[in-house]
Amino acid sequence: MTSKRTPPQKEADGSLFLFSAFSPVPGKAKRKESSCDGMKSPEKMKKQVSNAGEDRAMLLGFTMMVLSVVMFFLLGVTILKPFMLSVWNEESNCTILQADIMDDWVDCSFTCGVDCHGQSKYPCLQILVNVSGSGHVAALHYNEEVVQINPKCFYVPKCQRDKNELLDGVLDVKQYFEHRNDTPFACFHQPESQPEDVILIKKYDRSVVFHCLFWPTLMLIGGASIVGMVKLTQHLSLMCMLYCNPTREDPGNVTPRVDSQQSKQRKDERTLRWRLNSQSINNAPFS
Repeated sequence: MTSKRTPPQKEADGSLFLFSAFSPVPGKAKRKESSCDGMKSPEKMKKQVSNAGEDRAMLLGFTMMVLSVVMFFLLGVTILKPFMLSVWNEESNCTILQADIMDDWVDCSFTCGVDCHGQSKYPCLQILVNVSGSGHVAALHYNEEVVQINPKCFYVPKCQRDKNELLDGVLDVKQYFEHRNDTPFACFHQPESQPEDVILIKKYDRSVVFHCLFWPTLMLIGGASIVGMVKLTQHLSLMCMLYCNPTREDPGNVTPRVDSQQSKQRKDERTLRWRLNSQSINNAPFS
């Protein structure tokens, strides 16, 4: 009596279907490996290298550089240009000859508030000196601005309502120069254009120009250094991610973990057992 073998065929078909389901597919495996290995493009890696702290440092560096350029422009127009165009460059020694307060006081205006304005007068101190370089008598002024404002006076005091206080200040300056009657001191003059005037100090000397150039330059170097160090740190971090971690760059060099090896062995054992059981069922005699 013959027996039908259709049920085993169905079981075999089911076993083949299950085996095909459990068997690894090359394309899917490659996609899974590429997704599980953590492979990232260089652009994404560069984005991950930078963080909030580095972005703030870059912003600080660029801000310092921009401010230094603005300072160069402003200080160059207000200080460096007048210093370069100054004609009071010849230095000599001057000796006090006479210091007198003129009888005619000079009119001036003062402010005592937002809407408060008044008129007053200040005494004019005239100082005559002997210029050792040229040997002629000239009027001494505090700086080059006083020559343009009032060429008769040594300096222009701040205008005030109290005339007695203005007079006391001028008398103090007069006594100071009278004590230095025979002591020569440095002064600046221009014998070609204004031989009758000399100045005591220049408004913008070399020390002022040095500070005007030093601090903006220092700020510019500091900002460029911050930007350069941040860029160098990002570059080194990227190189470290590319070369120091071969597991993220080369999937063939990935060393499998112990857990993944054990799970793979268990799957292989289960698949082998299932195939042996399916073969034993297929080869079993049916009545």
